[in-house]
Amino acid sequence: MDIYQLGIRPLLFSGLNADPEWLHQQTLQILGALSQKPASYPPTSWVLAQLQQSCCLTDSSLEQTLWGLKFPNPLGLAAGFDKDGVAASIWQRLGFGFAELGTVTFQPQPGNSRPRLFRLPSDKAALNRMGFNNQGAVAMAARLLANGGELPEATDSGLIGINLGKSKITPIEEAAADYLGSFRLLKDLGNYFVVNVSSPNTPGLRSLQSSDQLSLILDALQQENTSHKPLLVKIAPDLEYSAIADILDLAKTYQLAGIIATNTTISRDGLKTQVIPQTGKPITEEAGGISGAPLRDRSTEVIRFIWRETKGQLPIIGVGGIFTAEDAWEKITAGASLIQVYTGWVYEGPWMVRRILQGLVQKLEERGLNSISEAVGNG
Repeated sequence: MDIYQLGIRPLLFSGLNADPEWLHQQTLQILGALSQKPASYPPTSWVLAQLQQSCCLTDSSLEQTLWGLKFPNPLGLAAGFDKDGVAASIWQRLGFGFAELGTVTFQPQPGNSRPRLFRLPSDKAALNRMGFNNQGAVAMAARLLANGGELPEATDSGLIGINLGKSKITPIEEAAADYLGSFRLLKDLGNYFVVNVSSPNTPGLRSLQSSDQLSLILDALQQENTSHKPLLVKIAPDLEYSAIADILDLAKTYQLAGIIATNTTISRDGLKTQVIPQTGKPITEEAGGISGAPLRDRSTEVIRFIWRETKGQLPIIGVGGIFTAEDAWEKITAGASLIQVYTGWVYEGPWMVRRILQGLVQKLEERGLNSISEAVGNG
């Protein structure tokens, strides 16, 4: 019996007054408080033990090594959930093989005006126009340092990625310096880093996906990247294949570690939701990106395209519309070495992680495969 789906989610999703952003903040505060209490503190110890027992699954067939990092399983938390690293040390207790913090910007910023986060239950989706609301790179660095400041080694779990975005006040022509400023502050505090140039919620940001703009950012970061941290780019699902191919060329030139496919979509095609109840406006008139189930097929298509174009030589993190083990398997067999969830986790609850991992183990056994890495691109 899934308590979350039967009891908790109906309460959280009921009524127009159940503000998704407020609920999100409360969840993070609780998780952050748990992560800051000493593990030896009896109530904390009991809660963490229960989380680990109910959410985690350890199986050697799910392990793989990428970029010299040992991932205990391929399922990670996507960027956007823990923007400031408030609960950075708790995600492994919830079963995730890794967690991506951010998006963090060099300058602290409040984000766009509220309301800016909406659930679309009939579509199993969300609409957000948060606008990179975060406390800034300095604050994230201070928080991670206060929590120990020591990265998990390649043999440990709890791997952390950091997703970097452009500050809204920074002109597009100064974007490279802005990303570089964040990277300098955080480069010793993440296992891998992501250049986010694909959010639809910062004016002009997606223009940075063009080759001439993106090359400036990647050149600046890789010159600073003397410790050779894995550097990835997160792309939009709405790009034409020719534009994706251009980014793949840059990936070779600047020795990127991989691609994250994909961010949210600005498409409104096929949605059942026609009007946002909280605003009374048609969804076609509401700004922001759609995540969740409507993104599933397109993100998988992009993953498959990247896999084919690179002949499987460039690792992909697949994200978009993952709710079940079948969804996860589809992404992996299309070419994703790792996968991430966000909206699916909100809808399905904390026990979805274990369910997905159990399902992946079963699929490997059914096909006579010994490791999840053998399934990558094997669709």
